[in-house]
Amino acid sequence: MKLQRKNRLRALTLGAVAVSGALALTACGSDDNGGGSKASGNSSSAANASSIKCDGAKGQLLSDGSSAQKNAIDAWVKNFSQACGVQINYKAGGSGAGVTSFTQGQIPWAGSDSALKPEEVAASKKVCNGGQGIDLPMVGGPIAIGYNLNGVDNLVLDAPTLAKIFDGKITNWNDQVIKKLNPSAKLPDLKIQAFHRSDDSGTTDNFTKYLIATAPNDWKYSGGKTWQAKGGQSAAQSSGVAQQVKQTNGAIGYFELSYVGDGIKPVSIDTGAAQPVAPSTESATKAIADAKVVGTGSDLSLKLNYNTKADGAYPITLVTYEIACDKGNKADTLPTVKSFLNYMASEDGQKLLSGIDYAPMPDAIISKVRSTIATLS
Repeated sequence: MKLQRKNRLRALTLGAVAVSGALALTACGSDDNGGGSKASGNSSSAANASSIKCDGAKGQLLSDGSSAQKNAIDAWVKNFSQACGVQINYKAGGSGAGVTSFTQGQIPWAGSDSALKPEEVAASKKVCNGGQGIDLPMVGGPIAIGYNLNGVDNLVLDAPTLAKIFDGKITNWNDQVIKKLNPSAKLPDLKIQAFHRSDDSGTTDNFTKYLIATAPNDWKYSGGKTWQAKGGQSAAQSSGVAQQVKQTNGAIGYFELSYVGDGIKPVSIDTGAAQPVAPSTESATKAIADAKVVGTGSDLSLKLNYNTKADGAYPITLVTYEIACDKGNKADTLPTVKSFLNYMASEDGQKLLSGIDYAPMPDAIISKVRSTIATLS
Protein backbone atom coordinates (compact mmCIF):
# COMPACT_ATOMS: atom_id res chain seq x y z
CA MET A 1 0.00 0.00 0.00
CA LYS A 2 2.78 2.43 0.88
CA LEU A 3 4.53 1.75 -2.44
CA GLN A 4 1.31 2.29 -4.41
CA ARG A 5 0.67 5.60 -2.57
CA LYS A 6 4.24 6.81 -3.36
CA ASN A 7 3.83 5.95 -7.03
CA ARG A 8 0.48 7.73 -7.17
CA LEU A 9 1.93 10.91 -5.57
CA ARG A 10 4.93 10.84 -7.92
CA ALA A 11 2.62 10.62 -10.93
CA LEU A 12 0.53 13.57 -9.75
CA THR A 13 3.64 15.67 -9.18
CA LEU A 14 5.06 14.94 -12.63
CA GLY A 15 1.69 15.74 -14.19
CA ALA A 16 1.55 19.13 -12.47
CA VAL A 17 5.06 19.98 -13.67
CA ALA A 18 4.17 19.00 -17.23
CA VAL A 19 1.03 21.18 -17.20
CA SER A 20 2.86 24.22 -15.85
CA GLY A 21 5.63 23.75 -18.42
CA ALA A 22 3.08 23.55 -21.22
CA LEU A 23 1.43 26.76 -20.02
CA ALA A 24 4.77 28.56 -19.96
CA LEU A 25 5.57 27.43 -23.50
CA THR A 26 2.12 28.48 -24.71
CA ALA A 27 2.64 31.98 -23.26
CA CYS A 28 5.76 32.55 -25.37
CA GLY A 29 4.83 30.48 -28.38
CA SER A 30 1.83 32.33 -29.85
CA ASP A 31 2.21 34.03 -33.24
CA ASP A 32 -0.80 36.34 -32.67
CA ASN A 33 0.42 39.88 -32.01
CA GLY A 34 -2.94 41.58 -31.72
CA GLY A 35 -6.52 41.05 -30.66
CA GLY A 36 -7.28 39.10 -27.54
CA SER A 37 -8.71 40.49 -24.35
CA LYS A 38 -8.02 43.94 -23.01
CA ALA A 39 -5.05 44.31 -20.69
CA SER A 40 -5.18 46.54 -17.66
CA GLY A 41 -2.72 48.12 -15.28
CA ASN A 42 -4.01 45.98 -12.42
CA SER A 43 -4.05 42.48 -13.86
CA SER A 44 -2.71 40.40 -16.74
CA SER A 45 -5.14 37.98 -18.32
CA ALA A 46 -3.98 34.68 -19.74
CA ALA A 47 -5.46 35.69 -23.10
CA ASN A 48 -3.39 38.88 -23.18
CA ALA A 49 -0.21 37.07 -22.19
CA SER A 50 -0.74 34.48 -24.92
CA SER A 51 -1.12 37.22 -27.57
CA ILE A 52 2.46 38.42 -26.99
CA LYS A 53 5.00 37.23 -29.55
CA CYS A 54 8.31 36.72 -27.70
CA ASP A 55 10.45 36.19 -30.84
CA GLY A 56 13.62 35.19 -29.02
CA ALA A 57 13.30 37.77 -26.24
CA LYS A 58 15.43 36.73 -23.27
CA GLY A 59 17.47 37.89 -20.31
CA GLN A 60 17.36 41.47 -19.08
CA LEU A 61 16.58 44.76 -20.80
CA LEU A 62 17.63 48.11 -19.36
CA SER A 63 16.10 51.43 -20.36
CA ASP A 64 15.57 54.97 -19.12
CA GLY A 65 13.64 58.09 -20.06
CA SER A 66 10.25 59.74 -19.82
CA SER A 67 8.62 59.55 -16.42
CA ALA A 68 5.36 60.54 -18.13
CA GLN A 69 4.96 57.03 -19.53
CA LYS A 70 6.14 55.16 -16.43
CA ASN A 71 2.70 53.88 -15.43
CA ALA A 72 2.15 52.60 -18.97
CA ILE A 73 5.58 50.97 -19.10
CA ASP A 74 4.95 49.30 -15.72
CA ALA A 75 1.72 47.76 -17.01
CA TRP A 76 3.34 46.62 -20.27
CA VAL A 77 6.34 45.17 -18.43
CA LYS A 78 4.06 43.18 -16.14
CA ASN A 79 2.32 41.49 -19.06
CA PHE A 80 5.45 41.03 -21.18
CA SER A 81 7.55 39.62 -18.35
CA GLN A 82 4.80 37.16 -17.48
CA ALA A 83 4.63 35.98 -21.09
CA CYS A 84 8.32 35.92 -22.01
CA GLY A 85 10.24 35.65 -18.75
CA VAL A 86 12.27 38.79 -19.54
CA GLN A 87 13.32 41.19 -16.80
CA ILE A 88 12.88 44.82 -17.89
CA ASN A 89 14.22 47.68 -15.79
CA TYR A 90 12.87 51.08 -16.92
CA LYS A 91 14.43 53.78 -14.75
CA ALA A 92 12.07 56.67 -15.72
CA GLY A 93 14.73 59.25 -14.89
CA GLY A 94 13.26 61.80 -17.33
CA SER A 95 13.40 62.34 -21.08
CA GLY A 96 16.74 64.15 -20.97
CA ALA A 97 18.41 61.36 -19.01
CA GLY A 98 16.97 58.73 -21.33
CA VAL A 99 18.16 60.40 -24.54
CA THR A 100 21.63 60.96 -23.06
CA SER A 101 21.93 57.33 -21.99
CA PHE A 102 20.79 56.19 -25.44
CA THR A 103 23.19 58.41 -27.41
CA GLN A 104 26.04 57.28 -25.14
CA GLY A 105 25.28 53.65 -25.92
CA GLN A 106 24.33 52.74 -22.33
CA ILE A 107 20.82 51.50 -23.21
CA PRO A 108 19.34 50.05 -26.41
CA TRP A 109 16.07 51.98 -26.27
CA ALA A 110 14.82 55.11 -24.50
CA GLY A 111 11.59 56.98 -23.88
CA SER A 112 11.24 60.70 -24.56
CA ASP A 113 8.34 63.16 -24.59
CA SER A 114 10.20 65.17 -27.23
CA ALA A 115 11.48 64.03 -30.60
CA LEU A 116 15.23 63.81 -31.10
CA LYS A 117 16.95 67.08 -31.97
CA PRO A 118 19.39 67.19 -34.93
CA GLU A 119 22.40 67.13 -32.62
CA GLU A 120 20.96 64.12 -30.77
CA VAL A 121 20.40 62.30 -34.05
CA ALA A 122 24.03 63.04 -34.97
CA ALA A 123 25.21 61.66 -31.61
CA SER A 124 23.10 58.51 -32.06
CA LYS A 125 24.97 57.63 -35.27
CA LYS A 126 28.02 56.83 -33.14
CA VAL A 127 26.15 54.01 -31.37
CA CYS A 128 23.80 52.89 -34.16
CA ASN A 129 26.25 51.13 -36.46
CA GLY A 130 25.29 52.26 -39.97
CA GLY A 131 22.04 53.80 -38.75
CA GLN A 132 20.62 56.42 -36.41
CA GLY A 133 18.12 56.94 -33.64
CA ILE A 134 14.48 57.28 -34.71
CA ASP A 135 11.29 58.41 -32.95
CA LEU A 136 8.38 55.97 -32.60
CA PRO A 137 5.23 57.66 -31.16
CA MET A 138 3.77 55.15 -28.72
CA VAL A 139 1.97 56.79 -25.79
CA GLY A 140 -0.34 59.79 -25.87
CA GLY A 141 -2.01 61.76 -23.18
CA PRO A 142 -2.95 65.12 -21.77
CA ILE A 143 -0.61 67.17 -19.65
CA ALA A 144 -2.94 67.98 -16.80
CA ILE A 145 -2.62 71.25 -14.94
CA GLY A 146 -3.29 69.96 -11.44
CA TYR A 147 -4.11 72.15 -8.46
CA ASN A 148 -4.81 71.86 -4.76
CA LEU A 149 -7.06 74.63 -3.49
CA ASN A 150 -9.38 74.06 -0.55
CA GLY A 151 -13.01 74.88 -1.38
CA VAL A 152 -12.49 75.12 -5.16
CA ASP A 153 -13.58 71.98 -6.99
CA ASN A 154 -13.78 73.36 -10.53
CA LEU A 155 -11.23 75.76 -11.96
CA VAL A 156 -10.99 77.21 -15.46
CA LEU A 157 -7.84 78.88 -16.78
CA ASP A 158 -6.69 80.00 -20.23
CA ALA A 159 -3.26 80.14 -21.83
CA PRO A 160 -2.34 83.76 -20.97
CA THR A 161 -3.35 83.22 -17.35
CA LEU A 162 -1.33 80.00 -17.10
CA ALA A 163 1.68 81.77 -18.61
CA LYS A 164 1.44 84.57 -16.03
CA ILE A 165 1.00 82.11 -13.14
CA PHE A 166 4.02 80.00 -14.06
CA ASP A 167 6.10 83.12 -14.81
CA GLY A 168 5.32 84.65 -11.42
CA LYS A 169 3.23 87.51 -12.84
CA ILE A 170 -0.01 86.35 -11.17
CA THR A 171 0.78 85.43 -7.58
CA ASN A 172 -2.55 85.21 -5.69
CA TRP A 173 -5.56 82.96 -6.19
CA ASN A 174 -8.09 85.80 -5.90
CA ASP A 175 -6.45 87.80 -8.70
CA GLN A 176 -9.05 89.57 -10.86
CA VAL A 177 -7.95 87.67 -13.98
CA ILE A 178 -8.67 84.32 -12.33
CA LYS A 179 -11.94 85.64 -10.87
CA LYS A 180 -13.13 86.66 -14.32
CA LEU A 181 -12.62 83.12 -15.60
CA ASN A 182 -14.30 81.63 -12.50
CA PRO A 183 -17.12 84.00 -11.50
CA SER A 184 -18.93 81.47 -9.29
CA ALA A 185 -15.85 80.10 -7.48
CA LYS A 186 -14.94 81.19 -3.96
CA LEU A 187 -11.30 81.97 -4.61
CA PRO A 188 -9.27 82.48 -1.41
CA ASP A 189 -6.82 85.26 -0.64
CA LEU A 190 -3.93 82.82 -0.81
CA LYS A 191 -0.51 82.81 -2.44
CA ILE A 192 -0.13 80.66 -5.56
CA GLN A 193 2.67 78.12 -5.28
CA ALA A 194 3.60 77.02 -8.79
CA PHE A 195 5.71 73.87 -9.17
CA HIS A 196 7.76 72.91 -12.22
CA ARG A 197 10.20 70.14 -13.12
CA SER A 198 13.77 70.38 -11.84
CA ASP A 199 15.08 67.77 -14.29
CA ASP A 200 15.21 68.00 -18.07
CA SER A 201 11.76 66.91 -19.14
CA GLY A 202 9.76 66.35 -22.29
CA THR A 203 6.69 67.22 -20.25
CA THR A 204 8.20 70.67 -19.67
CA ASP A 205 9.05 70.90 -23.37
CA ASN A 206 5.47 70.16 -24.43
CA PHE A 207 3.88 72.38 -21.79
CA THR A 208 6.05 75.34 -22.77
CA LYS A 209 5.44 74.68 -26.48
CA TYR A 210 1.76 75.11 -25.68
CA LEU A 211 2.43 78.42 -23.89
CA ILE A 212 4.65 79.66 -26.74
CA ALA A 213 2.00 78.80 -29.34
CA THR A 214 -1.00 80.18 -27.46
CA ALA A 215 0.32 83.01 -25.27
CA PRO A 216 3.35 84.46 -27.08
CA ASN A 217 2.85 87.89 -25.51
CA ASP A 218 2.99 86.45 -21.99
CA TRP A 219 5.55 83.66 -22.40
CA LYS A 220 8.80 85.06 -23.76
CA TYR A 221 11.00 81.97 -23.36
CA SER A 222 12.38 79.80 -26.13
CA GLY A 223 11.25 76.51 -24.60
CA GLY A 224 12.92 73.13 -24.40
CA LYS A 225 13.33 70.35 -21.86
CA THR A 226 14.90 72.66 -19.26
CA TRP A 227 12.60 75.00 -17.28
CA GLN A 228 13.54 78.59 -18.13
CA ALA A 229 11.18 80.88 -16.21
CA LYS A 230 12.36 82.42 -12.95
CA GLY A 231 10.70 81.83 -9.61
CA GLY A 232 8.36 79.06 -8.63
CA GLN A 233 9.41 75.83 -6.95
CA SER A 234 10.79 72.68 -8.50
CA ALA A 235 10.65 68.93 -8.00
CA ALA A 236 12.14 65.97 -9.84
CA GLN A 237 10.02 63.99 -12.29
CA SER A 238 6.25 64.07 -12.70
CA SER A 239 5.74 62.08 -9.52
CA GLY A 240 7.72 64.63 -7.52
CA VAL A 241 5.74 67.60 -8.86
CA ALA A 242 2.47 65.79 -8.19
CA GLN A 243 3.52 64.95 -4.65
CA GLN A 244 4.33 68.61 -3.91
CA VAL A 245 0.97 69.77 -5.27
CA LYS A 246 -0.87 67.09 -3.32
CA GLN A 247 0.61 68.16 0.02
CA THR A 248 0.45 71.95 -0.49
CA ASN A 249 -2.78 73.98 -0.31
CA GLY A 250 -2.55 76.71 -2.96
CA ALA A 251 -0.26 74.70 -5.24
CA ILE A 252 -0.45 74.19 -8.98
CA GLY A 253 1.75 72.11 -11.30
CA TYR A 254 1.83 70.18 -14.56
CA PHE A 255 2.06 66.42 -15.05
CA GLU A 256 0.30 63.57 -16.81
CA LEU A 257 -3.37 62.78 -16.16
CA SER A 258 -2.49 59.55 -14.37
CA TYR A 259 -1.11 61.63 -11.48
CA VAL A 260 -4.40 63.50 -10.93
CA GLY A 261 -6.62 62.39 -8.07
CA ASP A 262 -6.32 61.85 -4.33
CA GLY A 263 -6.14 65.55 -3.45
CA ILE A 264 -5.23 66.90 -6.90
CA LYS A 265 -7.91 68.36 -9.20
CA PRO A 266 -7.47 69.07 -12.94
CA VAL A 267 -7.86 72.55 -14.47
CA SER A 268 -10.22 72.88 -17.44
CA ILE A 269 -8.77 74.96 -20.28
CA ASP A 270 -10.63 77.78 -21.99
CA THR A 271 -9.45 77.31 -25.57
CA GLY A 272 -12.03 79.53 -27.23
CA ALA A 273 -14.22 76.50 -27.98
CA ALA A 274 -17.88 76.39 -26.94
CA GLN A 275 -16.96 74.98 -23.52
CA PRO A 276 -13.77 74.74 -21.44
CA VAL A 277 -12.08 71.37 -21.99
CA ALA A 278 -10.99 69.06 -19.19
CA PRO A 279 -8.08 66.64 -19.67
CA SER A 280 -9.11 63.10 -20.55
CA THR A 281 -7.89 60.30 -22.78
CA GLU A 282 -10.68 61.07 -25.24
CA SER A 283 -10.01 64.82 -25.41
CA ALA A 284 -6.27 64.14 -25.84
CA THR A 285 -6.83 61.64 -28.66
CA LYS A 286 -8.95 64.27 -30.45
CA ALA A 287 -6.01 66.64 -30.36
CA ILE A 288 -3.37 64.04 -31.32
CA ALA A 289 -5.44 62.92 -34.31
CA ASP A 290 -4.80 66.39 -35.75
CA ALA A 291 -1.01 65.87 -35.56
CA LYS A 292 1.13 65.57 -38.68
CA VAL A 293 4.12 63.25 -39.21
CA VAL A 294 7.09 65.52 -39.90
CA GLY A 295 9.91 62.99 -39.53
CA THR A 296 11.75 61.71 -42.59
CA GLY A 297 12.70 58.17 -43.52
CA SER A 298 11.94 55.78 -40.67
CA ASP A 299 11.52 58.63 -38.19
CA LEU A 300 7.89 59.24 -37.17
CA SER A 301 8.15 62.43 -35.11
CA LEU A 302 4.92 64.44 -35.00
CA LYS A 303 3.91 68.09 -35.01
CA LEU A 304 1.04 68.71 -32.58
CA ASN A 305 -1.51 71.51 -32.93
CA TYR A 306 -1.36 73.19 -29.51
CA ASN A 307 -3.61 76.04 -30.70
CA THR A 308 -6.64 73.88 -31.49
CA LYS A 309 -10.07 75.35 -30.81
CA ALA A 310 -12.00 72.24 -31.77
CA ASP A 311 -14.81 71.38 -29.38
CA GLY A 312 -13.76 68.68 -26.96
CA ALA A 313 -10.06 68.76 -27.93
CA TYR A 314 -7.69 69.25 -24.99
CA PRO A 315 -4.78 71.36 -26.24
CA ILE A 316 -1.98 70.52 -23.76
CA THR A 317 -1.05 67.07 -24.96
CA LEU A 318 2.15 65.15 -25.31
CA VAL A 319 3.29 62.13 -27.25
CA THR A 320 5.96 59.91 -25.76
CA TYR A 321 8.35 58.44 -28.30
CA GLU A 322 10.26 55.21 -27.95
CA ILE A 323 13.71 55.89 -29.39
CA ALA A 324 15.72 53.10 -30.96
CA CYS A 325 18.30 52.58 -33.71
CA ASP A 326 16.78 51.98 -37.12
CA LYS A 327 19.91 50.00 -38.06
CA GLY A 328 22.96 48.83 -36.17
CA ASN A 329 21.24 47.56 -33.04
CA LYS A 330 23.31 45.24 -30.85
CA ALA A 331 22.63 41.59 -31.62
CA ASP A 332 22.20 40.61 -27.98
CA THR A 333 19.38 43.10 -27.29
CA LEU A 334 17.66 43.51 -30.69
CA PRO A 335 15.25 40.54 -30.38
CA THR A 336 14.06 41.66 -26.94
CA VAL A 337 13.73 45.33 -27.93
CA LYS A 338 11.74 44.48 -31.07
CA SER A 339 9.51 42.02 -29.23
CA PHE A 340 8.72 44.49 -26.44
CA LEU A 341 8.12 47.37 -28.86
CA ASN A 342 5.87 45.12 -30.94
CA TYR A 343 3.77 44.35 -27.87
CA MET A 344 3.55 48.04 -26.91
CA ALA A 345 2.32 48.93 -30.41
CA SER A 346 0.00 45.94 -30.72
CA GLU A 347 -3.77 46.14 -30.47
CA ASP A 348 -3.67 44.70 -26.94
CA GLY A 349 -0.83 46.99 -25.89
CA GLN A 350 -2.63 50.10 -27.10
CA LYS A 351 -5.98 49.00 -25.62
CA LEU A 352 -4.32 48.88 -22.22
CA LEU A 353 -3.58 52.62 -22.28
CA SER A 354 -7.08 54.08 -22.02
CA GLY A 355 -7.71 52.11 -18.83
CA ILE A 356 -4.79 53.81 -17.05
CA ASP A 357 -5.35 57.42 -18.12
CA TYR A 358 -3.26 57.44 -21.31
CA ALA A 359 -4.41 58.00 -24.88
CA PRO A 360 -3.81 55.29 -27.50
CA MET A 361 -2.20 56.43 -30.71
CA PRO A 362 -4.67 57.05 -33.56
CA ASP A 363 -4.87 54.12 -36.01
CA ALA A 364 -3.19 56.02 -38.85
CA ILE A 365 -0.13 56.68 -36.67
CA ILE A 366 0.22 53.36 -34.82
CA SER A 367 0.00 51.37 -38.06
CA LYS A 368 3.11 53.21 -39.30
CA VAL A 369 4.84 52.50 -35.99
CA ARG A 370 4.18 48.75 -36.33
CA SER A 371 5.56 48.71 -39.86
CA THR A 372 8.68 50.58 -38.79
CA ILE A 373 9.39 48.30 -35.81
CA ALA A 374 9.36 45.32 -38.19
CA THR A 375 12.28 46.87 -40.12
CA LEU A 376 14.59 47.47 -37.13
CA SER A 377 17.86 45.67 -37.62
